Formats: sequence, C-alpha cells, structure tokens
Amino acid sequence: MARYKSYDYDQLTMIPVSLEEQLVPGTLEYAIHHIVEKRLELSIFDERYSNDETGRKAIAPKLLIKIVLFGYSRGLISS
Repeated sequence: MARYKSYDYDQLTMIPVSLEEQLVPGTLEYAIHHIVEKRLELSIFDERYSNDETGRKAIAPKLLIKIVLFGYSRGLISS
C-alpha cells in the first residue's frame, strides 16, 4: 500500500484560515478541486509507489494533479 503525506484542507495555519472555505462554488479552482477529489479514479498511482514499508512518504497524486491543472489554467506550462 502506498504511503502519502497527509493533507487536510481544514487545517488552520498561523492565520486562522480554512483553505476549504476559500474555494468558492462556481469558480475554476472549486471545479478543479471537485473533479479531482470526487470524479477522478487515481488508484492507478498506488501500485506504482513501493514505499509501503520503507522510504519517505510521497505527496498525494491528487494534490499534484490539482497543481498542474491550476497552473495550466493560468498559462503556466513549465516549472
């Protein structure tokens, strides 16, 4: 089983802001979040990770896909 770093959109930062509440329905950011979280089947990535017993936890593919899609939507096509 792949191990991913945990992430929580309700996590509070130094400034008490919930990242989940910043996603306004009807916006592109909300659509990307909703599609990746609820519609995409990403279990194919799990079998490629072999860090279940050893190795560092990986960043969840959901987060990386959201970053790439958001970047593309803003015209950022390179790192």
